[in-house]
Order: sequence, then C-alpha cells, then structure tokens
Amino acid sequence: MKKFISLILSALVLVVSCFLNANVCFAKDFSGSTAEIVIELNSGRVLHEKNAYEKKYMASTTKILTAITVIENCRIDDVITVTKETVGVEGSSIYLEVGEKLSIKDLLYGLMLRSGNDCAETLAVYCSGSINKFAELMNNIANKIGARYSNFTNPHGLHDENHYTTAYDLALISRYAMNNEIFREIVGKKSVIIPHITQKYDRKLINKNKMLTEFEGANGIKTGYTKKAGRCLVSSCIRDGMELICVVLNCPPMFERSKELLSESFNNYHNVKVVESNNIIGFIKEENNKNSYAIHVKNDIILPLTNEEKENIRIEYNYEKTVKSPLKSDEHVGYIEIYTQNNLIFKEKIYTI
Repeated sequence: MKKFISLILSALVLVVSCFLNANVCFAKDFSGSTAEIVIELNSGRVLHEKNAYEKKYMASTTKILTAITVIENCRIDDVITVTKETVGVEGSSIYLEVGEKLSIKDLLYGLMLRSGNDCAETLAVYCSGSINKFAELMNNIANKIGARYSNFTNPHGLHDENHYTTAYDLALISRYAMNNEIFREIVGKKSVIIPHITQKYDRKLINKNKMLTEFEGANGIKTGYTKKAGRCLVSSCIRDGMELICVVLNCPPMFERSKELLSESFNNYHNVKVVESNNIIGFIKEENNKNSYAIHVKNDIILPLTNEEKENIRIEYNYEKTVKSPLKSDEHVGYIEIYTQNNLIFKEKIYTI
C-alpha cells in the first residue's frame, strides 16, 4: 500500500512540476490551436493575426524558403543529374529516377506545384553538397529576412521536432520570396509540363494549391500537410493593386479559412497613398555652414487602411534640423512614422536628396 501511495505522490509531483514549468515539459509540443495571419505585401503591415507568434510545425510550406534559397544561390538553367541518394524520399514525390537530367527550374516546378520531397533533396544537395549544409543556408536567409523564431533542419518539411516556424515568420519569408520574379512565376503556375527523360511521356504537374483556380486574384503560394503540423496553407492574392499574403497553420479547412480571411481583408482595407516620394519633407542645415539639404522618402508610402483609419492618420517626422557632421546626398538622416490614433503602423527611413 505504501508503495502504491508513493507512486501516486510521485505522479502528482511530476504533473504539478510540468504545469509550473510548462515551457520545459511542453516546449516541443507546437500542435493544438490554429495560427493565422494576413499581411499586405508592399508595406508588410499585419491586417489580421491569431496565435501568429506561436511556434508551429509547417510541413511543406517549408518549401517556400527552399525555393528562394535555391533561386538566390544557383543558376536557374543549370541541369542536375539525379543521384540515388535523393530518390525514393518518403511523402509527396514526382518519382525522380537515378540518372535523370532536369534543370533547376523544372525541379522547382516539381517542388512547388507537386510538393516533391525528392525534388527538395535533389536541389538541396546540388546547391550545398548536403542536407545539413543546405539547412544552414536556409537558416541564414531566414535570419536575414527577420524570421528569428524559426528553425529549419530540412528542405521539405517532413516532421522533425527541431523544424518549426511561426505564422508571422512564414509570412515574412513569403513576402520576401514573392518579391522575386522567378519565384512568383513558379508558384503562380496552375500546371506545367516538364521532361521525363527515361519515359516516352512527359510529366504534367498540376498545382495542389486550389486557391489558384477557386479564388479571384490568387497567385500563389504553397500547401502543406503532416500529421503533426496539420493542414497548412500560404496563399497570396492581388486585387485592385493591393497584394495580400495569408498564412494558416494547423487549420483543417485551410482553403475555406484562407478565402474568408482574404475576403474580409480586401473588404475592410484599401490602399491609400500617404506620402509621395517626390515631396520634400523639410530641410537639414549643417552647423556653422550655410549648406542645407532637402530630405525625402525614396518611395511612395502606400498603406492598406480602413475607412476609419483614413480619418485618424498622424505623420511624425523624426530628424535633427541641424547637424554637425558634413552631409552628403542620399544619406540616411531620420525616420518618418505613421500612426492611426496612437498605433504605429509604419516606419520608413528619411534621406537627403
């Protein structure tokens, strides 16, 4: 009896300890709630978010970073000979065969339209020499983008406890990738035909992303699924000159929810030109000198705003009116900050003309 009571007490202590130290006991359990976010591509402004900063597994949406990493580090027309070490990878596949010769662009189509894990490993090994080295490169690029709460251990998203992201980080990565024309072209394709060297027929790849055919203005990006990650979707859409990126992770009705979030955002927000790039904001003088420099922002500031926000815009210019050091043209001298009521929604650098 004493032994039984002792076991019960030990179990209770363990349970209490776990609740008091949840970050230790459950640090690697990112499953559970859905995470979602909508951002505007040009400004990066967050229009909607729920659990967007929680760590989640992301399945094959990993391949967004895989693709842009390859595009930035390899020549798109290079031809790769498939080796035995990257065929027969578990999960989604375009069934590459040893000895096949395919261009990087064709493999990227296999990666992004059909989610080929064999394409992912073939590209990774060619690009960096090994999966581990390619993962290092992925993490370097993610960190450069600002996705600092993510970690990548492979190019395809097959489950690994140390392979995770957040909805916000994945939106940042997707925004970065969508500014690359080659990436945009690939993820926007509804279908494509690529060679099949060892057979008498070519491969017709049909994009798994149903948003492209079911939602007006959709132009990307990537689906994903594993048992641990759940259903994941990163989608992009452009209407009336405004382009949005939507991320849903661990969301069973991923297509339906993404359509709902995007529709609500397009209904509630509209692009407004807040500041023109050719407008002179002011002047900066050099101390003990008659020289002065006009200042401006380099690009038009166009922001997605609700009707209510349009009425409550406040712009603050933060820069020194007089400086000691000699000034030059195109020198960063301060910031413009844009608020709706008391909420900072955008910040941009000010330069001398």
